[in-house]
Amino acid sequence: MALASSFASASDPSPLQDTCVAIDEPKTAVAIAGLSSQNPGVITISNAVFGSNPPINPDFLATAFQLDKKVVEFLQARF
Repeated sequence: MALASSFASASDPSPLQDTCVAIDEPKTAVAIAGLSSQNPGVITISNAVFGSNPPINPDFLATAFQLDKKVVEFLQARF
């Protein structure tokens, strides 16, 4: 197992979401984690990502999940 390190930038649009994207080579790593720190329990990734308020930029999600932007917009509309 190899370990690699890279510079990353973190953003916290709401208390329940943390997003970290690699800056030096954005194609190599994207991590999204939905956390339930204020109300311990289960948060499904679909609700935390596609149903967030305010919504996450569809271009970012399309790149992160390797989806077409129209698919992301369709999923966001369902939440």
